[in-house]
Parts: sequence; C-alpha cells; structure tokens
Amino acid sequence: MKIPDIFYVEDDVDYAFFMQSAIQEVRETLNLTIVEDGSEALTRLQSFADSKVKPKLILLDLNLPGLSGLDLLKFIRDIPYLKSIPVILFSTSDNPEDVKASIEFGANAYLTKPDGYDNLVKCVHSLHDFWFNQHLRLN
Repeated sequence: MKIPDIFYVEDDVDYAFFMQSAIQEVRETLNLTIVEDGSEALTRLQSFADSKVKPKLILLDLNLPGLSGLDLLKFIRDIPYLKSIPVILFSTSDNPEDVKASIEFGANAYLTKPDGYDNLVKCVHSLHDFWFNQHLRLN
C-alpha cells in the first residue's frame, strides 16, 4: 500500500481533478490519494490504522455520500493511531455553524474552497508551505 502524503475525500470528480493538477503544480513529488465516498474513506482510514501507516495530511469535503466529512473527522479523532494526523475540512460551505462544528470535532483548520484554478493553486501553495514546511518540521 502506497502511503499518501495527502488523503483527500472529495465527491466532485471535477474538483478532485483540479486539486490533483494544483498539487502537481505546487510539488510534483507529493502523493495524493483521492476517495470519492465517505464510506470508502472510512474503510481506507481503518486500513491505514491496521497497517500502521498514515498520510501526512487529510482533506475532507463536508458533504459526502455515505458518511459526511464530520462523521469521518469523528472517526479519525477516535482512533489513537490516526488522531495526530492534521485534518482540514475543505468545503464550499462558508456557514459559520459548519466551521464551528468542524473545529469542535477536532479539525485543525477549515477552508472554504477557492473559486478558480489560480486561486486553488495559491491555496495549495499555502497549505503545502504551512503543513509540510512549517508544521511538520516542528514534529
């Protein structure tokens, strides 16, 4: 099993494609795994825990088929092996209640998906700089 640097749960295949392109533009060597369904993501996350491997960062869409991003976040935070992985909710919603719930359930951050590809690339640059260059260097 190849360990992803970023495990991304996103049901919009077009947005997932743009994210894949943006990540490759920011850093070609980053390994991105995309899962389209909350239930499938749960299975993959459990297999990471069972295999004692983990991604460096998890991005979760809020509204997913199967299980929601919040449900997945609860699962991640309840599994000792996975709970230290930074999790970012990455959604089109900018509803303050969604942001509040995400933080209360243990998200490290909540980002509203940017409009346009150039803004997505800038967002991925910022994510990469903080979570891979700054944050992980401290651990």
